[in-house]
Amino acid sequence: MQAYTYILINFLTVIICFIFSFDRRIQFNKHFNAFLKGSILVAIPFIAWDIIFTKMGVWWFNFSYTMPFRLAGLPIEEWLFFICIPFSCVFTYFCLDKFFNLNWANGFNTIIVWFTVLVCVLVAIFFYQKIYPLVTVLITAATVLYLHYIAKVSWIGKGSLVYLCLMPGFFMVNGVLTGTGLESPIVNYNPDQILNIRMLTIPVEDAVYGYAQFMLNIYFFKRFQKK
Repeated sequence: MQAYTYILINFLTVIICFIFSFDRRIQFNKHFNAFLKGSILVAIPFIAWDIIFTKMGVWWFNFSYTMPFRLAGLPIEEWLFFICIPFSCVFTYFCLDKFFNLNWANGFNTIIVWFTVLVCVLVAIFFYQKIYPLVTVLITAATVLYLHYIAKVSWIGKGSLVYLCLMPGFFMVNGVLTGTGLESPIVNYNPDQILNIRMLTIPVEDAVYGYAQFMLNIYFFKRFQKK
Protein backbone atom coordinates (compact mmCIF):
# COMPACT_ATOMS: atom_id res chain seq x y z
CA MET A 1 0.00 0.00 0.00
CA GLN A 2 2.92 2.35 0.69
CA ALA A 3 3.79 2.40 -3.01
CA TYR A 4 0.42 4.02 -3.73
CA THR A 5 0.91 6.95 -1.35
CA TYR A 6 1.78 9.58 -3.95
CA ILE A 7 -0.89 8.50 -6.44
CA LEU A 8 -3.44 8.55 -3.59
CA ILE A 9 -2.45 12.14 -2.76
CA ASN A 10 -3.09 13.14 -6.38
CA PHE A 11 -6.41 11.29 -6.43
CA LEU A 12 -7.71 12.76 -3.18
CA THR A 13 -6.65 16.23 -4.28
CA VAL A 14 -8.67 16.12 -7.47
CA ILE A 15 -11.64 13.80 -6.92
CA ILE A 16 -13.98 16.11 -4.97
CA CYS A 17 -13.37 19.01 -7.33
CA PHE A 18 -13.88 16.73 -10.32
CA ILE A 19 -17.24 15.47 -9.02
CA PHE A 20 -18.51 18.96 -8.24
CA SER A 21 -17.42 20.14 -11.69
CA PHE A 22 -20.63 18.59 -13.01
CA ASP A 23 -22.89 20.36 -10.53
CA ARG A 24 -25.46 22.36 -12.53
CA ARG A 25 -24.69 25.49 -10.51
CA ILE A 26 -20.98 25.27 -11.34
CA GLN A 27 -20.66 23.46 -14.69
CA PHE A 28 -16.89 23.58 -14.68
CA ASN A 29 -17.01 20.50 -16.91
CA LYS A 30 -17.81 22.84 -19.81
CA HIS A 31 -14.33 24.31 -19.35
CA PHE A 32 -12.34 21.07 -19.18
CA ASN A 33 -10.90 21.69 -22.64
CA ALA A 34 -9.65 25.17 -21.70
CA PHE A 35 -8.19 23.83 -18.47
CA LEU A 36 -6.35 20.95 -20.13
CA LYS A 37 -4.84 23.12 -22.84
CA GLY A 38 -3.69 25.71 -20.31
CA SER A 39 -2.39 23.29 -17.70
CA ILE A 40 -0.41 21.25 -20.22
CA LEU A 41 1.14 24.42 -21.61
CA VAL A 42 2.19 25.51 -18.11
CA ALA A 43 3.30 22.00 -17.16
CA ILE A 44 5.86 21.75 -19.97
CA PRO A 45 8.44 24.21 -18.56
CA PHE A 46 7.72 23.22 -14.96
CA ILE A 47 8.25 19.53 -15.71
CA ALA A 48 11.45 20.37 -17.59
CA TRP A 49 12.56 22.32 -14.50
CA ASP A 50 11.63 19.31 -12.35
CA ILE A 51 13.64 16.89 -14.51
CA ILE A 52 16.72 19.12 -14.53
CA PHE A 53 16.67 19.75 -10.78
CA THR A 54 16.16 16.05 -10.08
CA LYS A 55 19.19 15.20 -12.21
CA MET A 56 21.19 17.91 -10.43
CA GLY A 57 20.23 16.52 -7.03
CA VAL A 58 18.46 19.69 -5.91
CA TRP A 59 15.65 17.36 -4.89
CA TRP A 60 14.93 13.66 -5.25
CA PHE A 61 12.12 11.20 -4.68
CA ASN A 62 11.67 8.37 -2.22
CA PHE A 63 10.47 5.67 -4.59
CA SER A 64 9.13 3.61 -1.70
CA TYR A 65 6.04 5.83 -1.90
CA THR A 66 5.59 5.69 -5.67
CA MET A 67 4.56 3.13 -8.26
CA PRO A 68 7.34 1.65 -10.40
CA PHE A 69 6.51 3.74 -13.48
CA ARG A 70 9.02 6.50 -14.25
CA LEU A 71 9.53 8.88 -17.12
CA ALA A 72 12.68 11.00 -17.53
CA GLY A 73 13.68 10.17 -13.97
CA LEU A 74 10.38 11.30 -12.44
CA PRO A 75 7.73 9.00 -10.98
CA ILE A 76 4.54 9.00 -13.05
CA GLU A 77 2.77 10.56 -10.07
CA GLU A 78 4.98 13.64 -10.39
CA TRP A 79 3.82 14.11 -13.98
CA LEU A 80 0.19 13.76 -12.87
CA PHE A 81 0.85 16.28 -10.10
CA PHE A 82 1.05 19.02 -12.74
CA ILE A 83 -2.51 18.24 -13.86
CA CYS A 84 -4.20 17.23 -10.61
CA ILE A 85 -3.04 20.13 -8.43
CA PRO A 86 -3.75 22.82 -11.05
CA PHE A 87 -7.19 21.29 -11.65
CA SER A 88 -8.18 21.75 -8.03
CA CYS A 89 -6.65 25.23 -7.93
CA VAL A 90 -8.30 26.48 -11.12
CA PHE A 91 -11.61 24.90 -10.07
CA THR A 92 -11.42 26.74 -6.74
CA TYR A 93 -10.66 30.03 -8.49
CA PHE A 94 -13.54 29.44 -10.90
CA CYS A 95 -16.01 28.76 -8.07
CA LEU A 96 -14.95 31.65 -5.85
CA ASP A 97 -15.03 34.00 -8.83
CA LYS A 98 -18.46 32.72 -9.80
CA PHE A 99 -20.15 32.98 -6.42
CA PHE A 100 -18.33 35.89 -4.75
CA ASN A 101 -17.40 39.37 -5.85
CA LEU A 102 -13.65 39.46 -5.29
CA ASN A 103 -12.95 42.29 -7.70
CA TRP A 104 -12.12 44.62 -4.81
CA ALA A 105 -8.83 42.72 -4.44
CA ASN A 106 -7.75 43.93 -7.88
CA GLY A 107 -7.28 47.40 -6.44
CA PHE A 108 -4.05 46.04 -4.95
CA ASN A 109 -2.64 44.73 -8.25
CA THR A 110 0.29 47.13 -8.51
CA ILE A 111 1.17 46.82 -4.80
CA ILE A 112 1.17 43.03 -5.03
CA VAL A 113 3.32 43.05 -8.16
CA TRP A 114 5.97 45.38 -6.80
CA PHE A 115 6.03 43.80 -3.33
CA THR A 116 6.53 40.42 -5.00
CA VAL A 117 9.25 41.77 -7.28
CA LEU A 118 11.03 43.50 -4.38
CA VAL A 119 11.10 40.35 -2.25
CA CYS A 120 12.21 38.25 -5.24
CA VAL A 121 15.02 40.65 -6.11
CA LEU A 122 16.29 40.69 -2.51
CA VAL A 123 16.28 36.89 -2.35
CA ALA A 124 18.07 36.69 -5.70
CA ILE A 125 20.76 39.13 -4.50
CA PHE A 126 21.42 37.57 -1.10
CA PHE A 127 20.95 33.89 -1.99
CA TYR A 128 22.11 33.74 -5.61
CA GLN A 129 24.32 30.74 -4.78
CA LYS A 130 21.29 28.58 -3.90
CA ILE A 131 19.71 27.44 -7.13
CA TYR A 132 16.17 26.54 -6.03
CA PRO A 133 15.30 29.91 -4.45
CA LEU A 134 17.17 31.75 -7.20
CA VAL A 135 15.29 30.14 -10.08
CA THR A 136 12.01 30.30 -8.16
CA VAL A 137 12.16 34.04 -7.45
CA LEU A 138 13.33 34.90 -10.97
CA ILE A 139 10.43 32.99 -12.53
CA THR A 140 7.92 34.40 -10.04
CA ALA A 141 9.08 37.99 -10.60
CA ALA A 142 8.97 37.49 -14.37
CA THR A 143 5.48 36.00 -14.10
CA VAL A 144 3.89 38.88 -12.19
CA LEU A 145 5.66 41.50 -14.31
CA TYR A 146 4.47 39.82 -17.50
CA LEU A 147 0.90 39.49 -16.26
CA HIS A 148 0.73 43.10 -15.08
CA TYR A 149 2.66 45.04 -17.71
CA ILE A 150 2.54 42.92 -20.87
CA ALA A 151 -0.61 40.79 -20.65
CA LYS A 152 -2.26 43.60 -18.63
CA VAL A 153 -4.56 41.22 -16.76
CA SER A 154 -6.94 42.76 -14.25
CA TRP A 155 -7.18 39.87 -11.78
CA ILE A 156 -3.78 39.70 -10.05
CA GLY A 157 -5.24 40.76 -6.71
CA LYS A 158 -8.12 38.32 -7.05
CA GLY A 159 -5.79 35.50 -8.03
CA SER A 160 -3.47 36.26 -5.12
CA LEU A 161 -6.40 36.24 -2.70
CA VAL A 162 -7.61 32.89 -3.99
CA TYR A 163 -4.08 31.50 -3.65
CA LEU A 164 -4.16 32.50 0.03
CA CYS A 165 -7.49 30.68 0.34
CA LEU A 166 -5.79 27.58 -1.11
CA MET A 167 -3.15 27.54 1.64
CA PRO A 168 -4.90 24.94 3.87
CA GLY A 169 -4.90 22.53 0.93
CA PHE A 170 -1.33 23.48 0.09
CA PHE A 171 -0.21 22.60 3.62
CA MET A 172 -2.03 19.26 3.52
CA VAL A 173 -0.72 18.15 0.11
CA ASN A 174 2.80 19.54 0.25
CA GLY A 175 3.02 18.68 3.91
CA VAL A 176 2.58 14.98 3.20
CA LEU A 177 4.90 15.14 0.18
CA THR A 178 7.63 16.67 2.35
CA GLY A 179 7.20 14.23 5.20
CA THR A 180 4.32 15.25 7.46
CA GLY A 181 2.77 12.08 8.86
CA LEU A 182 5.21 9.78 7.05
CA GLU A 183 8.33 7.96 8.24
CA SER A 184 10.31 9.83 5.59
CA PRO A 185 9.51 12.47 2.94
CA ILE A 186 8.33 11.56 -0.54
CA VAL A 187 10.23 14.57 -1.90
CA ASN A 188 13.63 15.30 -0.34
CA TYR A 189 15.64 18.52 -0.76
CA ASN A 190 19.35 19.20 -0.82
CA PRO A 191 19.86 21.54 2.19
CA ASP A 192 22.68 23.33 0.35
CA GLN A 193 20.31 24.40 -2.44
CA ILE A 194 17.35 25.76 -0.45
CA LEU A 195 16.91 28.56 2.08
CA ASN A 196 16.23 25.99 4.83
CA ILE A 197 13.22 28.03 5.95
CA ARG A 198 10.40 25.55 6.40
CA MET A 199 6.70 25.95 7.00
CA LEU A 200 6.27 22.83 9.10
CA THR A 201 8.03 20.40 6.73
CA ILE A 202 7.55 22.48 3.55
CA PRO A 203 10.40 24.58 2.12
CA VAL A 204 9.22 28.16 1.75
CA GLU A 205 10.33 28.08 -1.91
CA ASP A 206 7.48 25.64 -2.62
CA ALA A 207 4.90 28.29 -1.76
CA VAL A 208 6.51 30.83 -4.10
CA TYR A 209 6.90 28.20 -6.84
CA GLY A 210 3.24 27.29 -6.36
CA TYR A 211 2.16 30.93 -6.67
CA ALA A 212 3.86 31.36 -10.05
CA GLN A 213 2.45 28.07 -11.30
CA PHE A 214 -1.05 28.97 -10.07
CA MET A 215 -1.05 32.43 -11.68
CA LEU A 216 0.14 31.03 -15.01
CA ASN A 217 -2.52 28.33 -14.94
CA ILE A 218 -5.22 30.94 -14.35
CA TYR A 219 -3.81 33.11 -17.14
CA PHE A 220 -3.81 30.39 -19.78
CA PHE A 221 -7.13 28.97 -18.57
CA LYS A 222 -8.72 32.36 -19.19
CA ARG A 223 -6.99 32.69 -22.57
CA PHE A 224 -8.32 29.34 -23.77
CA GLN A 225 -11.76 30.07 -22.31
CA LYS A 226 -12.03 33.08 -24.62
CA LYS A 227 -11.02 31.02 -27.64
